[in-house]
Order: sequence, then structure tokens, then C-alpha cells
Amino acid sequence: MDALKNVKPAWENLDPVKTRAISAEFLGTLLLVFFAVGCVVLAADYIGVLGIALAFGFTLLALAYALGPVSGCHVNPAVTLGLLLERRISLHTAIEYWIAQVLGAIVGSAILFLLAKQVPGLKTHGAFGSNGFAERSAVHLNTGGAFLAEVVLTFLLVFVVLSVTHRVAVVGFDGLAIGVALAVVHLIGVPLTGTSVNPARSIGPALFAGGGALSQLWLFIIAPLIGAALAACAHRVTHPLHSPAIVADDIAAPERLAARPATNPRGGPGGTADERGQEGGAGTGPA
Repeated sequence: MDALKNVKPAWENLDPVKTRAISAEFLGTLLLVFFAVGCVVLAADYIGVLGIALAFGFTLLALAYALGPVSGCHVNPAVTLGLLLERRISLHTAIEYWIAQVLGAIVGSAILFLLAKQVPGLKTHGAFGSNGFAERSAVHLNTGGAFLAEVVLTFLLVFVVLSVTHRVAVVGFDGLAIGVALAVVHLIGVPLTGTSVNPARSIGPALFAGGGALSQLWLFIIAPLIGAALAACAHRVTHPLHSPAIVADDIAAPERLAARPATNPRGGPGGTADERGQEGGAGTGPA
């Protein structure tokens, strides 16, 4: 009995920081689906493609500022995969994020579904803001075209996320670039496939739409993940690990680079301000 008294409840053994991050991913994905997909379900006839694109972009922008410092505000399994391939998060954390994102999308879709059912005459079966191709595409895009579109659109989104963030957290003006990127991919993608670029965003609505939405769901899981993997590969070429963040000036004026005093491998005196800042932290520099 004494031994049982020393056993703590399972929730007391949870890492509070990780719990906050996972909760942020769950809540963020829930809100993204409810508000952004909600614009597709409830207001598409009133706001059009531009309004839908802005709804997704603005919602992600707001969430990036609210949750970016907590979890990085991935709210998207493709983004999480990109960061995993860049070795910014562990596989264990990525799996936890994926579970939270999918569950958040399902709960957000459930709340939206309950709301939609209160609107007389609103069709949800086979539609409900889900993604699609062929006869379910506004321009009847075929399977190959839809696959290519989702790969390329996701590539842009994930590449921007990887490029503007330092590790995981979204801080400063990072969220602005990410929100704009999501709005842009929706401007071109909504007529093509409804724009997924986010497997969780596709899974949630498809479960409630049923029919063709479920039979075509596979494409909107696989294609965004491939796009994210390609973005991670491209990012390693343009932004190599441990390299200076700003190199354009040196390329434009190579004679400046040749005239610069030699630097040691760790970016000592004479290196770029970016190199010194990375090595010594904020506020360091030559005496």
C-alpha cells in the first residue's frame, strides 16, 4: 500500500513543455480547419476564390503569432515532415505532432459539420470543403495534374517555412511570409483541387463528406508529403546547415570577399556579422 501511495498519476509525469506544444498543434489545426475550411463550406458563394485564399492565409498568419513560439505552429503534417527531414525535430516529436494535427482537423471538421447542418439546404455529402480531382475539380483536372499541383504547391509552402524559420519556433515577421505563401497557393490551387497542401486539412473534411472525397483522399495525403520532402532537399542546397544566412552580397561583389581578413572555421573576428552573431549570440562582436 505504501508503494502505491508513491505512484504519481500519469498526467503528473507529462512534460509540461511538450504538452503545451502538442496541445497547440491540436488547437491550431482545429481552428485552421474550422475557420478556413468553414469559409469554403459556408461562404464560398459570397467571397469567391480570393476570399478563400485570404481566409486560409490570414488564419495561418494569426495562428503563427499566437502559437508559433509554443509549437512552431506547423498545423500541417507536411510542414512537420519538412522539419523532421531537416533534423530540427525528433521522430518521436513529429509523430506526436502528426497525431495532434489529424485529431485537431477531425474535431474542427466535426464542429463545422454541426454548424453546417443548421443551415437549411446546405449540401455536405461529397463536398464539405473537401479536396478533389477529375469530376470533383472545378476545372476537371485529371489525376496526374492534381498530383503535380499538390506537390508543387506544398513545395512552395514548406520551402518558405524552412527558409524563414531558424529552428522550429515562428517568431518576428516569420508568420507573415508563411501566411502569404499559403494564400498564394490557394489562389492557384482552389480551382484545381480545392488546395490541400495539408494532409490533416484534407482528412478531416473528407471523413464527413464521404463518397468521392474519401476515395480520392489518398492523393491529398501522399502528394503534399512528397512536396514537403522535395522542399527539404532543395532547402539543404540553398540554405546549407551552419552556413551564413546572407551570401548574396558576396556573390555580387566577390572582390569584397577576397579582400576580407581570413576567418577561422568557427567564424571568428573578421567574419560576417551573421557568422559572429551565430557563434557568440546576440550582443557579441569585436571589442
